[in-house]
Formats: sequence, C-alpha cells, structure tokens
Amino acid sequence: MNFNEIAAVAGKGGLYKVFKPTRTGVILESMKDRSKLVAGPNSKVSMLAEISIYTTSEEGTVLLEDVMKKIHKEFKGDTGLTGTADPDELKAFLKHILPDYDEDRVYVSDIKKLVNWYNFLVSQIPELFEEKKEKKEKKEVGEEKKESQPKTKPKAKAVKPNKSDKK
Repeated sequence: MNFNEIAAVAGKGGLYKVFKPTRTGVILESMKDRSKLVAGPNSKVSMLAEISIYTTSEEGTVLLEDVMKKIHKEFKGDTGLTGTADPDELKAFLKHILPDYDEDRVYVSDIKKLVNWYNFLVSQIPELFEEKKEKKEKKEVGEEKKESQPKTKPKAKAVKPNKSDKK
C-alpha cells in the first residue's frame, strides 16, 4: 500500500482505503473499522499523496508524504504526541520537523490531523514508511541472475517447403 491508495474525506473522521471506483464516485473502506462509504461527486475526497502543507519557501508547499517520512526518520514511529496535545506543543513539533511551515495558513487542527494520521498509519501500516531499498535489492538480484545466465543464440526454425515448391 502507498499514499496514493489512502484517502481522507472532508467532514468524515479517519482515513479510508480506496476500495473501487463506481460510475458516480468511489467506494471507500474505513481503515479503522472496515465499514464501507460511497463518496459521490459532491464529496471532497483527498488522496494523502496529493495533500501538501504550506511553507514559506519558494516552492510554497511540501507534500504530506514527505513530511510524514521526515517524522518517521526523526522519531521512528513514536512522536510522544496525540491529537489532544497542547496547541503550543503541536506547533513546536511541526516547527521542529518543518522549520519553514507557514504559521498563518497551517492551523492547529491541521497539525492535529497530521499527528493523528501519522500515529494511525505507523500502527496499522508500518511498511508504508519503510525505505524502498528492498525493491532495489530485488531488482539488483534479478539483474545478477540475468547476467550469470549464458547467452545463447535463438535456434533457427526449420521452414517446411510448400507442396507447390516440389513440382
């Protein structure tokens, strides 16, 4: 699973896994209790891979995925925070992770969501934050196998003569 397969729905708590598309929207499955939700065309569904946090840098935003991976690299899954933490503590936390976040446009409620989502994802899908070294290693092993196999020329196929050629 990756951040492209996880969604948040405006007005609904929690995170959802994209179950399957429909003609008029998408069927989502709650990652917490496995209940299904049909999000129609009027629902505001955001994939986690598309959500960004405002910064004061030239780029203007940083992807949520990058921020969560930065948190994981720094805290190894244990931030020591919950969504009910003191607002000043939450702001200090984000300032530590993302020093140039825009304090005017990123609200405490956004930081609470970030902390809650991170804690949930670490507990439910820890492989989401693992580096993709394993895939690279598998590719390298596959390439070594290809290189170690002797290269043989493809055998030529015998062509059968047509009956009309025998006359």
